[in-house]
Amino acid sequence: MKLIRFGQPGHEQCGVILTDNRRLDASAAFQNYDEAFFENNGLRHLSAWIEANQATAPLIPEGARLGSPIARPSKIICIGLNYRDHAEESGMQAPSEPVVFFKSTTALTGPNDGLKIPHGSEKTDWEVELGVVIGKTARRISESDAMDHVAGYVLHNDYSERAWQLERGGQWVKGKSADTFAPLGPWLATADEIADPHNLRLWLKVNDVTKQNGNSSNLIFKIPYLISYLSNFMTLLPGDVISTGTPAGVGLGFKPPQYLKDGDVVELGIDGLGTQRQNVRALK
Repeated sequence: MKLIRFGQPGHEQCGVILTDNRRLDASAAFQNYDEAFFENNGLRHLSAWIEANQATAPLIPEGARLGSPIARPSKIICIGLNYRDHAEESGMQAPSEPVVFFKSTTALTGPNDGLKIPHGSEKTDWEVELGVVIGKTARRISESDAMDHVAGYVLHNDYSERAWQLERGGQWVKGKSADTFAPLGPWLATADEIADPHNLRLWLKVNDVTKQNGNSSNLIFKIPYLISYLSNFMTLLPGDVISTGTPAGVGLGFKPPQYLKDGDVVELGIDGLGTQRQNVRALK
């Protein structure tokens, strides 16, 4: 299944994309795709609802805005330097353990809502990433059990303000959490939709010029390890997002560095997870 949320910001409703690309309005049966939905076997109930209602349920209007396919999660957990080529371009050694940081959930936005460069920013950067959505509570689980806790996968652009991240001291979260810095979607593809999450092409363009072109096969720390590792330090709740890292080609890695400016257009995608497009606007 492909889960979507549509409608105006703060008023999104539940929908689903069928295999024939019809987009069904599921809001009569489901209130939201959130922690409670995943915790209470929502995916199984949604599958049964589709089977019973796909011929009669209303279609989502053409042109309807898409929001994040999941409601605001309890956590957006990011993994830094998880592609060897990205670590090299950043001038850092590949880590011996996962580099873990958080991204504020207020940064969450729809896949095509646009990017707002925050006041005072001169080094706003892009990062295409594969996001893993947790489907059931995980505490101290083994790698062998980890994939049973995956609800599905999403496309994520982990925008970063590099000066705030790297030059201001303290945690990276400061450079990761501005409003609009976490576009998610367009859809959540359930785990059965993705045959091998460790063999997906990731790409990103700025003004139609390819900047990133990688594959999730090059993850240093694979998804089962990440889920198990994180679950030893914190409880992973249904709907939580783990963003698994970005391949080479970020603005910071160019010589000289390249950063986003007012009027730029960012496009990105991952196999099976759709595409995003963000028009860049600088806040005055």
